Amino acid sequence: MKWRALAVGLLVGALGLTACGKEGAPGGGGSPVVNEPAASNVQVAGSATFERMKQRGQVIIGVKNDQPGLGQFDPTSNTYSGFDIEIARLVASQLGFSPDKIKYSVVQSAAREDAIARGDVDYYVGTYTINENRKQRVAFAGPYFVAGQGLLVREDETAVTGKESLKGKKVCSANGSTPLQRVQRQQLTEPNNIIGFQTYTQCVEQLRNKQVDAVTTDDAILKGYAAQSPEQLKLVGQPFSSEPYGIGLPHDDKALRDKVNDVLQQSFQDGTWQKIYDATLGKSGSPSGPPQLQRY
Repeated sequence: MKWRALAVGLLVGALGLTACGKEGAPGGGGSPVVNEPAASNVQVAGSATFERMKQRGQVIIGVKNDQPGLGQFDPTSNTYSGFDIEIARLVASQLGFSPDKIKYSVVQSAAREDAIARGDVDYYVGTYTINENRKQRVAFAGPYFVAGQGLLVREDETAVTGKESLKGKKVCSANGSTPLQRVQRQQLTEPNNIIGFQTYTQCVEQLRNKQVDAVTTDDAILKGYAAQSPEQLKLVGQPFSSEPYGIGLPHDDKALRDKVNDVLQQSFQDGTWQKIYDATLGKSGSPSGPPQLQRY
């Protein structure tokens, strides 16, 4: 058993090192869901960020790499995939950058504002909730999706149908996360039934193994897990918070923000957004439509 555990640990470590070594590789995005030629002769007058992209000949996009269905890196194929990745690619294409001119840079949540402000990334797409505090440091285009805290359960679960049915049930979320705090604050279940782990993936494994009854976080993240295993997992109930996801941009680059908003609005209207959703998060079996754009 010890040798088996060691072998598994070495395999996981090797995969982690592979991902780190290839993160941000140009062309590491696979085939886009919407595979159209990049726009030509694009102009974004007054945008210093866009000028930097053109001079570089490449766009650098901040992303997540560990969220199934949203932003995930596959070290075996050196590709990124998911809803957020597709939105990021769409914006890049409309700015004139083909997939081979995209560099993905994995930025953890706590470092997003700094990465944008320093110019380490040109824009960021990765379950980035728009809020007033963040607006002090960065700008947002969007929202391109409105998530809400949801519940993921096993496919055969019948007792858990929404947050009002969690009493007496074991609920798992990430340690220190807003979703976990909301379950505690609203007393949705007993304190000893609230389980915390470092990652949501650990919670999902606990769910599969019947150690907990539900996993809670943004429903967009949960849809990603359900899309991976629709025969085993499902979402239940209605969202019980509002998390508008935006594209993070340099604070004073209004010209680029307006351009990205135009790209998003067009995708909402011409069916591109829906095509992207259906090919990614839509595989969870949970339908959705484009949100209302909020320009500011």
